[in-house]
Amino acid sequence: MKHMAKSTRDRSGSARTSGRHLRLMDEAARRDRRHHRARRVLSVIVAVVGIIVTIPLWVGIAIAIKLTSRGPVLYTQTRIGIDSRATGTQNDDPRRKHDMGGRPFKIYKFRTMSADAEAGTGPVWAQKNDSRVTPLGRFLREYRLDELPQLINVLRGEMNVVGPRPERPTIFADLREQIPNYQRRQLTKPGITGHAQINLEYDGSIDDVRQKVAYDLEYIECAGFWEDLKIMANTLPVMLFRRGSR
Repeated sequence: MKHMAKSTRDRSGSARTSGRHLRLMDEAARRDRRHHRARRVLSVIVAVVGIIVTIPLWVGIAIAIKLTSRGPVLYTQTRIGIDSRATGTQNDDPRRKHDMGGRPFKIYKFRTMSADAEAGTGPVWAQKNDSRVTPLGRFLREYRLDELPQLINVLRGEMNVVGPRPERPTIFADLREQIPNYQRRQLTKPGITGHAQINLEYDGSIDDVRQKVAYDLEYIECAGFWEDLKIMANTLPVMLFRRGSR
């Protein structure tokens, strides 16, 4: 009888412990959802205000690009976005046939290179004093103005203002094989700016990317409304003092 009573108490204690654990997990999930919604609302507000405030600049940049080089004003490129497979995939999701690491999307930028700059090389990292970059493009990159059209990506739900920078599929595939935990960067939406962008120089080697990944994962651990707001505020000095541009 004593053994049966002890067994009953043990089962009761285990059930209470399991119940507390489930409640804590549920509370954590609700907290994460609130943080996600708050960050998303902040990104949309900043994107809308940013477009309204800078639209005259968009017009001026577009005219300058057309007057100084041949080719389109905007440049689109496929990048790898958030890996949302944990919440299910759609029937038309290309990852059902090929694991790209995340949902691909078209990123928008003001064109800073000559037309067909990668026709003979394919996707490669930008280099310091890259000969493919036009004189106007170099100015736009120095002040990060070429990134302004990505505010459209934010409104489309493909990016947030703050998050890890999205990479191209071919380069993403190489880096995923070479750098541990690189895939974990896809746990959140990519961003126009981020923790790595305001603290590090432009990456041009595998070692640089390893350091950037460490910063990205650190951001993912503490991502929230106030953290995003702080990174946005710290992005302005980076733009003004042209740190890390290429």
